This record gives sequence, structure tokens and C-alpha cells, in this order.
Amino acid sequence: MTTEYEMSVNDYIAIIKHHAVLLIVSCAAILGISIAVAMSLPPTFESSGTILIESQQISPELVAANNGTFADERIEVIRQRVMTRENLAAIIDKYNLFSTGRHLSVSEKIDEMRNAIGVTLVSAAIKGRGEVTIAFRLSFEHRQPEIATQVANELVTLFLNENIRQRTERANENTEFAKQEADKLEVALNAQDSRVAIFKEEHSDALPENRELLTNMLTRAENDLKDVDRDYKAAREELRFNELELIAANTGVATKPGAAGAAADKPQDLGSLKVEYARLQTLYTDAHPDVRAVKRKIAALEANKSGAGSAAVPVNMDVAKAQARIAATEARIRSLADQKQQTVQKISEYQAQIIKMPQVERGLITLMRDHDNAKKKYEEMRAKEINARISESLEQENKAERFVLLESPLMPEKPVRPNRKKVVAMGFVLAPVGAGALVMLLEMMSSRVRGAEALASVLGRRVLVSIPYIHTMAELERRKKWRTRLIVCAVVLFAILLVLVHFLYMPLDQLAFKTLGRFA
Repeated sequence: MTTEYEMSVNDYIAIIKHHAVLLIVSCAAILGISIAVAMSLPPTFESSGTILIESQQISPELVAANNGTFADERIEVIRQRVMTRENLAAIIDKYNLFSTGRHLSVSEKIDEMRNAIGVTLVSAAIKGRGEVTIAFRLSFEHRQPEIATQVANELVTLFLNENIRQRTERANENTEFAKQEADKLEVALNAQDSRVAIFKEEHSDALPENRELLTNMLTRAENDLKDVDRDYKAAREELRFNELELIAANTGVATKPGAAGAAADKPQDLGSLKVEYARLQTLYTDAHPDVRAVKRKIAALEANKSGAGSAAVPVNMDVAKAQARIAATEARIRSLADQKQQTVQKISEYQAQIIKMPQVERGLITLMRDHDNAKKKYEEMRAKEINARISESLEQENKAERFVLLESPLMPEKPVRPNRKKVVAMGFVLAPVGAGALVMLLEMMSSRVRGAEALASVLGRRVLVSIPYIHTMAELERRKKWRTRLIVCAVVLFAILLVLVHFLYMPLDQLAFKTLGRFA
């Protein structure tokens, strides 16, 4: 019965011996290809500069910072502005980049240029603020170290100039915006001042600040009214007295003290009755019985007098004086009446103004509140304008936050790509793996039966005797030659390996000292 045969270690050793030459040749070929690839790849040099983000030199307590955005955002904005199509095309034309090799269009050159530029942020942990960007590294890659250094310096200059231009433009825009807004608020404030002035002019007689003045004027007017009323009553009394004197002068009766009283006791003539009538009028009304009785007597005497046809009595000096005093008193009474009327009118006006004052005060409060708000906004905007002008001065004097070139791009001494050490090391790894894979593939394609056990597994019968292979003298001689060749190839490969280690990794003398130092 046929059973599946499992290969032993001896079988694998036999396969390795049988394909020893193929294994060595394959390993040497793969290793040689890896070395050739490592040596043939074109070098790429990188030149880089470090730009430090320096904080504002003036204390923020004195002058507020002009820019409130994060550093990484500003760097990205500047990067987008610097790496525009026009700037990159100008740099490509200036240094004649990407002119060797295959023909590239302008767009392809610009894409290659962008891929060759690197911007790496440098962050640091700051207490209370977390990760903060404090610097960034700007690099450029090219096959020629001189070109890489020149282009890197060009890019660093563009970044520094763009940062200054951007911050200066932003400061100018902030100042101009603050000035325009302040001017608008000034116009609004002036309009509000005009409205307040017009309102005060229209209601100047009832302004709240004149409350005490109006109250004092009202009190003074009321006191004046009392004085005028008192003088008016006194003038009326004086007028009545002057009228009595006039009547007495007309009748020839003296108005001396005691005489007027004696004549009033028994009034018999017309003059005495008129004097009595005038006196009673000062005490009673016209409906009083005494007044009416004296009035009837006067009417009877006047009727008798007109019937008798008595002659007219000439006017004497007493009558003229009495008439003059009556005229003066009447003029004074009229003046006091006008003055009383004016005072009453003033009192009415003052009272109306005081009554109107609360309503005017409410309107004025509303206007003044709007005025104060407009004034507050205007003052705040003017303060912001001043702050913006100071920030603009800081930007112009380069005392605000700025980019400082910490490390300028230098000429690179070694290429950053390709990593020849890694390529050769990968060749050393792939050489045995590839050779082993080739041998395994050949064995899988071959139908050879190896050994007695494999033959017994194939035939299904037991092998009684196995005759070993007998080498001829020619075969032994040929094997010896191959062994010699392999030794020579091994020595050559070892020498090549030492050369590669010396030039690509570390000089052999340094490597020897380093190795001895570890064992010492």
C-alpha cells in the first residue's frame, strides 16, 4: 500500500548539497543586484532651516497682542501664500529646477516642487497652555546640495517676508477699520448731541435741572403776589379816602380829625350825605338799609338843588389836590392790577412747567441714555483705534510677535535618500530567501525520488538493499575545482562586504575600535 512520504532532515541536507551551486549563485546574484541598486539610485540632499516664533517683546498688559490666532494656523496661512503657483514658478525658473531627465510640464514641475518642500512644526508642552508651537522647520530636497541650499534660503526669506507683510497688512487693516467705525460712531454721537440739544431747546422751560430754580421762582412769585395784593388793597383804601377828601373839598367840609366824625353824626347837606354814603359803602353793600336810606336822601337833596337853580361852586386848590391824588392812586391801582395779573400769569406758567417737568424728564432720560450708549461705544472704538495704532507701530518696529531665523539652511554633507545601508541590508535578507525559494520551486517541479524510504513509499514495497553512489575520479576532481571556486567567491564576497561596510556604514578602523571597546 502506498503511503505519503515525509521528508527528513537528511533529505533537506541532500537537496541543499545538490543545489549548492544554485544557492550560492542565486544569493550572490540577489546580493549583487541589491548592491547595484543601492549604488545606482540617485542621491537626494535636503537643506533645512529652523524659524523660531518669538513672542511679543512689549508686555501684553501695556499693549494687547495684534494677532489672536494660533501659531500653526498662521504658519499654514503663510505656507499657502508662499507656495502659490507664481512664487514656485519663479523659483523654478530662477534656479532651473527639474530641467534634467524626462520632460515635465509647468504643472508637473510645480507639483514636484511642492512635494520637495517640507514644513515641520516644533511643539513644546507649556504649563497651563498644553502643546504650543514654538518653531517650525522649513526644508527642501534636491539632487544637488548647492541647489537645495539656495532654494531653502529662498523659501526661508519668502516665509519671513510674508509673515512681516501679512502682519503689517493686518495691523493696517485693523487700524483703518477701527478708524472708520470710530468715525461712524462719532457721526452718530453728533446726531445724538443734536437731538438732545433740540429737545432741551424745545423744553427749556421744563428741564429737570431747572426744578429748584422754578420752585424758587414760583415761591418768589407767590410772595410777590401777596405783596401786590396787599399794596392793591391799600391803594383801594387810599382811593376811597381821596374820594372822601374830594367830596369834602367840593362841599367845603374839612376832613380834619374829629370834624368828619361830627359831620357824620347828623348829615343835613348834600356833601355830608355823600361823605356818609362813601363811608357806608366801605362797610356795607348797596343792599344794606343804611346805605339805601342815605342814597335816598342824597337823591332828594340833589333834586331840590337842581330845582332851586343854585350856581356852580368854583374849584379850589383842595379839590385840585384831591383830584390829583385820586388820579395818582387810580394809576397806581391800575399798575398794581396789571402787576397782579402778570404775577398770577407767571405763577400759572411756573406751575405748568413744574407739572410738565416729569414728562420732559422721561423723554430727556431716554435721549441721554441713548447718548451715553453712543458715547460709550465711541470712546471704546477710539480706544481700540489707539490700540490698533500702537500695534501697527509695534509691527513696523518689529517688536510684536515675529519669526526669527534660528538656524539658516546649510550645505548638506550627506544625502537623506536613498538609504543605501538599508537597501544592502535588505539584499542580504532577500538573498538567502530568494535562493531558497528558487530551490523549493525546482524541487516542487521535479519528480525525482530521493532515498530508499522515498522509493519504498512510492512502490509500496520494502527495499532490501540500497547501493550507494560511487563517484568517479573525474567527478571528484570536478568537485574539488568547484570547492576551490566557492572558497574564492566567498573570499571575494567577504572583501566586497568589508568595502561596503567601510564606505557605507563605518570605517573599518573605527568599527574595530568600537568592537574592541565593547569587549574591553
